[in-house]
Amino acid sequence: MKNIKEPDYKRIYSDLIKKKLPYKEEYCRKILSKSKLEILDVIHLNKILFGSHQANQKYKAYDEKTIREILTYQKKHNLNNLQLAKMFSLSRNTVTRWRKTILI
Repeated sequence: MKNIKEPDYKRIYSDLIKKKLPYKEEYCRKILSKSKLEILDVIHLNKILFGSHQANQKYKAYDEKTIREILTYQKKHNLNNLQLAKMFSLSRNTVTRWRKTILI
C-alpha cells in the first residue's frame, strides 16, 4: 500500500488568508490555532473563506478517511442522509452509496 502524505492544510490556508483574504483572519483564527487540521476543519474553513459555491461541486474528491469522518459525524449528531448531504454540499445518493460501501 502506498503511503500518501496529506497536504499541510494549516500552512496552505494560513498563506491564503495572509495574501488574499486578510480581512477574514479573525473568523479563522480559532480553527488555525489547532496543531493539525482535520478534514472537517478544512471544509469549515473553505465555507468561511469562499462561501458555498455550487459551480465546483463536480470537482470534489474524498478519500476513505474523510468519508469515515463524515459518516462518523453523521452518526454522532444523529443526522439523516438529507441533513448530512445539505451540511457538506453532497448529493443524497453519494451519502447513501458511502453508507452502503463503508460500514460504520
